[in-house]
Amino acid sequence: MRPSYPGGRIIAAASILVLLAGCTTFSKDGGFNTVSTTASERLGKDAVLVNTDQDRDAVAKRTDELLSKPLDMGDAVQIALLNNRGLQASYGELGISEADLVQAGRLPNPSFTFSRTHGGNDLSINRTFMLGLLNVLTMPLATRIESWRFEQTKLLAADAMLKVAADARRAYINAVASEQAATYAAQVKDSAEAGAELALRMQQAGNFSKLDYAREQAFYADAVAQLAKTRQQSVAAREKLTRTMGLWGAATQYKLPDRLPDLPKTRPELNDLESFAMQNRLDIQAAKLQTQSVASSLGLSKATRFINALDVGYQNNFTTSDGHEQGYEISVEIPIFNWGGSKVARAEAIYMQSVNRVAETAINARSEVRESYSAYVTDYDVAKHYRDEVVPIRKTISDELLLRYNGMLASVFELLADSRDQVGAVNGYIDALKDYWLAESDLQQALGGRLPPLAIASAPSVPTTQPTTQPASSTDSEGK
Repeated sequence: MRPSYPGGRIIAAASILVLLAGCTTFSKDGGFNTVSTTASERLGKDAVLVNTDQDRDAVAKRTDELLSKPLDMGDAVQIALLNNRGLQASYGELGISEADLVQAGRLPNPSFTFSRTHGGNDLSINRTFMLGLLNVLTMPLATRIESWRFEQTKLLAADAMLKVAADARRAYINAVASEQAATYAAQVKDSAEAGAELALRMQQAGNFSKLDYAREQAFYADAVAQLAKTRQQSVAAREKLTRTMGLWGAATQYKLPDRLPDLPKTRPELNDLESFAMQNRLDIQAAKLQTQSVASSLGLSKATRFINALDVGYQNNFTTSDGHEQGYEISVEIPIFNWGGSKVARAEAIYMQSVNRVAETAINARSEVRESYSAYVTDYDVAKHYRDEVVPIRKTISDELLLRYNGMLASVFELLADSRDQVGAVNGYIDALKDYWLAESDLQQALGGRLPPLAIASAPSVPTTQPTTQPASSTDSEGK
């Protein structure tokens, strides 16, 4: 019968612990399913992880299809989710976190020591096999902690995706509004140029005072400067959208629509937004998981505060005088100078830091919801006021003046003065409409990437045609 050695029993016990702890392996999707599901459910878009040439080819094909027509806001968001390199880089955190999880679930590598000494007629051969037993004992808890961290990383990656989508919406709104403002500024400049030319001819004929002529020239000079300014703003806004969508080369020649989407006829009533945000904000969920992970880590620190290292080894030695010697060795740090108090205190401080950060995230989120909802309501009312009151009144005035001018009941001076007054009204409406869509995007982001389902269902579809009362139509009277 073979003798039973303590070293064999120790190795067998370690093997049993490994089997009980389980063998953590890499998942098929690398944790990306959380990101793709969030994109589908909250945005109605596809999020992809680009790793291979096949992935890149598929993304390029999908992008070309979306760029083959004038972009709408949804297309811009989808292109950003496909091509934004910063977003793809953030997905790398998933692989890093999963690698840490798999590593935590695997047995630490053993060490082997061999020595051969010779003195006089004695030959000594020592062989020691060492295994970190403490790492094996704490492996289930360490695996659970890393599992929480991996779930947290998934949520943060999905939250990063939602932020890129929100950035794409804002960039798109600013780009279209800037291009619309530049187009209108060009119309105003042409009208001002015609007015200045008419004023010059009338002054030369003696029918226009020097003061009135100077006013028309000043208006024309201001219109030229404003056109240059709005064109540069349009270029800057378009380039920001291009960067957000991750486009370069020929893909940057995409076409935007002529104007922003119309203001919805009604604004849906939104209630209990703070509670909705608390349930849907991914950054809050990630912060809670972080706190759970730190709490478990604190428990681990308290459990191991007195034993910083526990190594078990199996020895097989040989000397010419005594022959073979077998046994085992246990190596334990003796807590004489360091009792682990600083280690526990550090873990407790990290835990309290994490708890306070969760509270801060929740408080800030509630405040962001209230602020963004207030802006959403106010900007809608302002844009609606411009659409239903200011612009129609300015158009009525313009139409009446034109009729009076055609009937020789109004002078050209009144007509030119009215054209200047219309500029502020139309630009005000463009800015108000832009502010509304930006406010809606900010509210969606504050609520976790989407409005409440009931609000989405009750909200009217956004038309792409021009409204019945068109701000741009006021320029028709300017050119006449």
